[in-house]
Amino acid sequence: MTYDVVVIGAGAAGLMCALTAGYAGRRVLVVDHANKAGKKILMSGGGRCNFTNMATTPANFFSRNPHFCISALKRYRPEHFVELVERHGVEHVEKAPGQLFCAGSAKELLDVLLTECEWAGVELRLKTSVSAVERQGEGMRLSTSLGRIEAGAVVVATGGLSIPTMGATGFGYDIARQFGLEVTETRAALVPFTLTSHWKARAASLAGLSHEVVVRCNGGEYREPMLFTHRGLSGPAMLQISSYWQAGDALTIDLLPDIDTFDALAAARRETPKRRLSTWLAERLPRRLAQAMVEWHGGDAPLAECSNATLTAWAGHLNDWHLKPAGTEGWRTAEVTLGGIDTRDLSSKTFEVQGLPQLRFIGEVLDVTGELGGYNFQWAWASGVACGQAV
Repeated sequence: MTYDVVVIGAGAAGLMCALTAGYAGRRVLVVDHANKAGKKILMSGGGRCNFTNMATTPANFFSRNPHFCISALKRYRPEHFVELVERHGVEHVEKAPGQLFCAGSAKELLDVLLTECEWAGVELRLKTSVSAVERQGEGMRLSTSLGRIEAGAVVVATGGLSIPTMGATGFGYDIARQFGLEVTETRAALVPFTLTSHWKARAASLAGLSHEVVVRCNGGEYREPMLFTHRGLSGPAMLQISSYWQAGDALTIDLLPDIDTFDALAAARRETPKRRLSTWLAERLPRRLAQAMVEWHGGDAPLAECSNATLTAWAGHLNDWHLKPAGTEGWRTAEVTLGGIDTRDLSSKTFEVQGLPQLRFIGEVLDVTGELGGYNFQWAWASGVACGQAV
């Protein structure tokens, strides 16, 4: 079997690269060990897939080489992908500023990619394992469960390590190392935090409760909802800040981001001295959380009886809550992988390995990781198109 291009991985980046190369007249084969294409597309966004963010910029990505993503993102922008899905009649909704989701099911989005692949003449082989990738003169040779395959170029779009139950492996990193590329440290990102001891029990007692906070860690700051779970803390705020967090770090959480708690309590003490602290809290926090804060920290009393020291303490609890997570839920629930193949050995225009143009890497397998909100899918589309046009 001989092809111009073999793409390893039938996810977002791989399918986008394949259809682009197919339309450019290349004979393309996509192989994947999974039994279904685009599994991550289907499960993301609660089954509705946050497929892009209209406000995407290079600043929304983490990488040791932050300039690498600029070229592809400039050439294939969110509006280009929106035009594609609208052409296929897929309705979408903006659930948060810039964040576009399928109005119905993510299956509609996957069907767009698979249909475009079919129209472009792309062959798709699922349940196909690759055991070896070797250089063969000016081309490449793959050993697969289908047999030996000769390719003019191989594009590795195998993704990262997140959600291994969907088939995630480190195979793409193995190929990179085989050909002398560096792989930066990888860790789970966009992932919930776990807590231990009394904080785990406290979070569990509030499981399901969501509240908007500002969270900070290592220079990162996000204002998003925080969700209490049976194991710890989740929600967009915690997923976002997990990309900055390192083991042993504390998070700083502001439960009342629009309020200077000390000043507000001092004013309330002057104006309504008979009001109880618990009543003041319940007017500004979800009722269950307000009750829990009083139970955790005590001191419920009429405001008239609260000293300045008490108000200062409550300002710390509410505006400057320092909490050290035990860890994260890890690869099992992480949405993406932070780190990956070092991009300094790749062309930012063609995604080819320097000195080995017949080997290319795209998507999440690279050391390019987006924030929460559709950025990682936009990177998949953009890197796939850039590579597909050049391969």
